[in-house]
Amino acid sequence: MTRTAEVVVIGAGVMGASVAYHLAARGCRDVLVLERSDRAGLGSTGRAMGGFRGQFATDVCVRLSLLAREKLLRFRDELGVDPGYRPVGYLFMARTAAQLDTLRAAHAVQRRAGLHQVREVGSDEIPRLSTAVRADRYVGGSFCPTDGYIVPLDILRGYLGGAQRLGVTIEYGVGDVACLAEDSGDGTRRVRGVRTRRGEVAARHVVNAAGPWAAAVGRTAWIEVPVVPARRQVAITAPCALSADTPMTIDVDDGVHYRVRDGRVVLMWPVDTPADDPFDTTFDPRWLDALLPRAYAMAPALRDAGIDPDACLCGLYEMSPDKHAILGPAPGVRGLYLINGSSGHGVMHSTALGQLLAEIIVDGRAHSLDVHALRPSRFAEGEPNLETGVL
Repeated sequence: MTRTAEVVVIGAGVMGASVAYHLAARGCRDVLVLERSDRAGLGSTGRAMGGFRGQFATDVCVRLSLLAREKLLRFRDELGVDPGYRPVGYLFMARTAAQLDTLRAAHAVQRRAGLHQVREVGSDEIPRLSTAVRADRYVGGSFCPTDGYIVPLDILRGYLGGAQRLGVTIEYGVGDVACLAEDSGDGTRRVRGVRTRRGEVAARHVVNAAGPWAAAVGRTAWIEVPVVPARRQVAITAPCALSADTPMTIDVDDGVHYRVRDGRVVLMWPVDTPADDPFDTTFDPRWLDALLPRAYAMAPALRDAGIDPDACLCGLYEMSPDKHAILGPAPGVRGLYLINGSSGHGVMHSTALGQLLAEIIVDGRAHSLDVHALRPSRFAEGEPNLETGVL
């Protein structure tokens, strides 16, 4: 017999968990979250590096970060879990005057949006902020002390636990989930539920929170969700003496960046070796051959730490064409909602995006923030957002 739910959320990663919690907190308790894996945190959330920043170059992303930060500061009181927010900063470093001008232009956007803590730093201040950096390589940079780190799995745990306490049901190991939609007679379609290997669930609303698999879920409803997976590899050193309060340190020229976590340096670079399967999360050690010379030129002291090959890993970003989230009702399918394509910023913005989509579903619009720039229809309308660098 077909089961029923008011809302079905596809995906129990941090985005789906946030939507479910915020729906329940707004009084919508008949929510069912369906997760393809056997337990939470096995997808992108569990492999996220836990960065949090307000230093973006578009107004909507800065404002998302400001809303997310407000929610992080209340997270423990609201949900009983420490989200691990540690405001130790992000340090963006420019090698050229042109790159420094780009950071300055972003400051203007950030301050207009309300991020007033961001400031320019000179080359002499860079090694004081991040002690391993070779200062003479850079002409200056940008630093924001309210940027920093969060703990993705603790945020996930907080939202899943909070949602369940409010009556949300979460089911694991359901395999791939397909949307069920039917013609409405007016040239559009209407979602009527979902199908899993355990059977059908009738639902008035369905939320696609499937992360890198969002496009596949969209196709089951006969729509295109313009999201593709991007492999992102991470190199992790052996234990070292660098301080855990080292800010996220980024070379804006080539995108190499690092942080310290659990006594080790975590090295990242948004360039990966190709794989036949775009969803393959097997770490490819050939990537290190290109990364390490860049990392050691940036911070020579990292040579002494050495790479721990068994700790290195690979995860997936869910990339949209303009590297901004896709949020709101799916064009052409009434009752289907998208919360996809955050392009590497999903965990840091999940607290805000989940609240905003819950507002859209319950109230018909988001009122905590203007999210017009994130509407799913913007690509068909020829109005994508300005592309910015992605870490």
